[in-house]
Amino acid sequence: MSASAVALAGAVGTPLAFALVFSGLPGRRLALSAFNALMALPSVVAGLVVYALLCRRGVLGNLNILYTPYAMAVGQFVLATPIIVSMAASHLEGADPRIRRTALTLGATPLGAMLAVARETRGALLPVLLAGFGRIFAEVGASMMLGGNIRNYTRNIPTAMAVRTSEGEFATALALGIILVAAAFSISIAARWLGGPKRHAL
Repeated sequence: MSASAVALAGAVGTPLAFALVFSGLPGRRLALSAFNALMALPSVVAGLVVYALLCRRGVLGNLNILYTPYAMAVGQFVLATPIIVSMAASHLEGADPRIRRTALTLGATPLGAMLAVARETRGALLPVLLAGFGRIFAEVGASMMLGGNIRNYTRNIPTAMAVRTSEGEFATALALGIILVAAAFSISIAARWLGGPKRHAL
């Protein structure tokens, strides 16, 4: 569920970051500031907003996905997207400006120049996605509000930890926490290995 939310946030957020950095549209600085502020959006607030949209009287109530994994993924998407947009935009602004200028000089269109920058900076995308994943991987508030914490359906490890703790089963909650931390470390190590510089044998 979290991987799907991050993949969708990356598919939406990365092109949006390119547009905000290179398009020259009026108000783009204000938009970037808004995304920077939304990086600290509390998960319960995001859950409340999405709940209002997905509830029976909401704008998207006809979808009937409240209290399903799909609703949880929507909430995680809302939380991850500002981080991906802000971090991707920050990286693009710090990229070597000669890449874009050279592409334009060689006859590339503005879109082609943006794609050239994307090719040259693609190595930074994985850490950006990882940051978005880290934001939502252990999120509890929005998941409980949107998924309902239904056993064997929408209950995930973080919400299960909250339930076990409230029931006094601290050992079980601690075991689940160890599993969650181990999974987070494994994902981080794998991402670093995949995104790190490759050494070629002589």
